[in-house]
Amino acid sequence: MSTPLPAAPVPTIADLERAREHVREAAVRTPLVRLELEGPGGHEVFAKAESLQRTGSFKLRGALNFLASLPHGVRARGVVTHSSGNHAQGVAFAARHFGVPATIVIPDGAPRVKVDGTLALGAEVVRCRNTQASRMETAEAIAAERGATLVPPYDHPWIVAGQASVGLEIAEELADVANVLVPIGGGGLSSGVCLALAARVPAARVVGVEPELAADARDSLRAGERVTWPAEKVTGTLADGVRTQSIGALNFEVLRRHLAGVETVSEDGIRAATAWYGGRARLMVEPTGAITLAALSKILRGDGEVALSAAGPTVVVVSGGNVDAELFCEIVTASA
Repeated sequence: MSTPLPAAPVPTIADLERAREHVREAAVRTPLVRLELEGPGGHEVFAKAESLQRTGSFKLRGALNFLASLPHGVRARGVVTHSSGNHAQGVAFAARHFGVPATIVIPDGAPRVKVDGTLALGAEVVRCRNTQASRMETAEAIAAERGATLVPPYDHPWIVAGQASVGLEIAEELADVANVLVPIGGGGLSSGVCLALAARVPAARVVGVEPELAADARDSLRAGERVTWPAEKVTGTLADGVRTQSIGALNFEVLRRHLAGVETVSEDGIRAATAWYGGRARLMVEPTGAITLAALSKILRGDGEVALSAAGPTVVVVSGGNVDAELFCEIVTASA
């Protein structure tokens, strides 16, 4: 049988600091890249470039903290997870770092670059149908058969605490930050950033961003309970990293307490922001990583639903840069 996981309390600042030490073992401290944009109040805009992270995504942070937190004997039996690609590579890298086997369930339709990256890190890849239920059922069956530990993609305090290191780094480098825009998929990154900023820069506004085609977090926060979107709908967005059908239970509790609001963006906006990064900032950013810039552009045009603070700089979190080269070139070329 698979190894059971502990209960899921909201991580404390002590948990976040402990996770940060675990993350430092193998992840890089990604830079705040100043963008040639003027934010609210004429203040500067920075990109937190997790596209420059090892494995090309913030997901490495949560995976490292999760595996580091497992007892040695449990970790040695191996890990299993399910992911459309970025969490897959994070867990594969963390497993290699600790010298343990990893099996990754990846749904059909995941970008080839993410599948190839996972295989290159030495993990076993098992494919499944492109639904949240199929992903979870396949991963749980493998974990039970092998006695391995299932690593949740986002809904676990160890994952949230690891992702919170993004927020801690922002707070350390930009103590007067007024706004942080962060993508919402399952909610691990956004809830981690919320907890970090609430502890370190409580005046900062954290705004979640989703595609219009996968706005389950927005609907959940409006309804006061978690809402699930159908798989056939969320798979329509180009931002494959946020195609989750619902946010995690733990993450929902954090977001409803700390998030300033959710801004949604169109597919045209996502393409425009991805192209802007490639043409103006010289950053290779995947569509999911570009949604925060798309949201900022929408808000600055006066079309947004969420108000930003004009009291200081704004940070847009670029969650990753794992995009197929052909797609990236097509997007950038089409905008030229």
